[in-house]
Amino acid sequence: MSAQTKFPANPHSPGRPPFPGIGGGLRLLSLFTVLLSLTMTVPLVVAALLRETEMIRAFAISMAVPLPLALPVLLLVTRKQRIRFAAADGFFLVFFIWIIACLLGSLPFLFSRAIPRLADAFFESVSGFSTTGVSILADVEVLPRSLLLWRAMSHWLGGIGIVMLTVALFPLMGIGGFQLVKAETSGPEKEKITPKITATAKILCFLYLGLTAVLTVLLVLGGMDWLDAVIHSFATIATGGFSARNNSIAAFSSPFIEWVCIVFMILSGYNFALLFQLLRGKVRDVFRNSEGRAYLSIMGLSSVTVALSLCSAGEDFSTAIRLGFFHCSSIATSCGFAIADHNLWPPLAQGVLFLLMFIGGCSGSTAGGVKVVRWVVLFKQALNEAKRLVYPRGVFNIRLNHKVGRKDVVYGVAGFIFLYLIMIAASFLLLTSAGLDPWDSLNAALLCLGNIGLGLGNLTGGAILASCPDYVKWGLSLLMIAGRLEIWTFFVLFIPEYWRR
Repeated sequence: MSAQTKFPANPHSPGRPPFPGIGGGLRLLSLFTVLLSLTMTVPLVVAALLRETEMIRAFAISMAVPLPLALPVLLLVTRKQRIRFAAADGFFLVFFIWIIACLLGSLPFLFSRAIPRLADAFFESVSGFSTTGVSILADVEVLPRSLLLWRAMSHWLGGIGIVMLTVALFPLMGIGGFQLVKAETSGPEKEKITPKITATAKILCFLYLGLTAVLTVLLVLGGMDWLDAVIHSFATIATGGFSARNNSIAAFSSPFIEWVCIVFMILSGYNFALLFQLLRGKVRDVFRNSEGRAYLSIMGLSSVTVALSLCSAGEDFSTAIRLGFFHCSSIATSCGFAIADHNLWPPLAQGVLFLLMFIGGCSGSTAGGVKVVRWVVLFKQALNEAKRLVYPRGVFNIRLNHKVGRKDVVYGVAGFIFLYLIMIAASFLLLTSAGLDPWDSLNAALLCLGNIGLGLGNLTGGAILASCPDYVKWGLSLLMIAGRLEIWTFFVLFIPEYWRR
């Protein structure tokens, strides 16, 4: 960027600093702090019902610390403040809100002494809210049940998006929400379901809640108790993977539960806007979507390939199909559940799972990774370049959903892929500096940036990271947040021009 290049002026209030005033910013942060703190009443009630005395104290203190600070600011100090800001300001606000969420989420771990060190507790909290699912805990079954519920709740809240959950409430307080949502939603194409972003947020929340409720009932019918069903529903719909059992879904030994999870993992990795259109009966529009078709094709082809590889190793066909679909959907959607040790599988099956770690789910879903739509764009551009060799004077365009796409989409996707690889490389070096071998370091970098949670080799469970130095855990925590915010929201904060606007 040249020295003469300037960022456009803030369209909402020309001439003022680009970031919200102190009063408006405090109001936004205090509102968010109050809402997140109040969600702890759910595990607090569960702790009381289960008579987990230590957890009652831990959740009560975790709520007592932020609420006395945030409520006076919200109700008294900033009561008359209004928040108006440009889209660019949303980058800073979203990032800061995620930091606050993860700090608040770590308090129950600290005060219960389940995870006594701040770096470890923050890592676990970030892994939850970012829907990564990598845990430093080797044995989760020794944890109180209410704390396991809080871990799963962090998934659920992070899955729909901390900002998306609160944006529907902002208009009541004079806050415009589209800037915040735009800073968080993923993919090169961002579309509203309805003209009003608050209505869109409410529709997505109801859809998210509906899927969770249906899955919970099905898991109970499959043999889980209600608390286990809720915990695993939160982790599945959010594609997070925190389980209440050390052996994950395999602990239940139920093909019915495994197939139910397969279906809902695939649904959760699909674009939620398309799911809503499907419920409205717009089947044709859904199946015309380029990313949706590619996503389902990848899921089917990879699962069948893994299943055939397992059959060649002596597994019976029905079991091989179930294992193939479960683990492919788990890794592709970044859910992170497991029902077998895939490190014992044939090399071809492991190779397919490793490649899926680079792909991810659909944009507009709770899945992590690069996202299928970006690979679709690059594939179509590669075909156009090949055609250009045959027809040098031809004009070729990227077509998405049977429409001509914007030319700048290709540049944006290429830039994203480049940053993605650079961050993996930097994280790889960070991990090797701590003594991890190169294979485990690469796996850990992919798990955290892609918010996947389930890797190959020693990183299958992720608990190996507990032995890493604190600087590695802090670095990986930032990496998980960057992956959840689609890198750009994170990376733009390190550009000097952003702060000199």
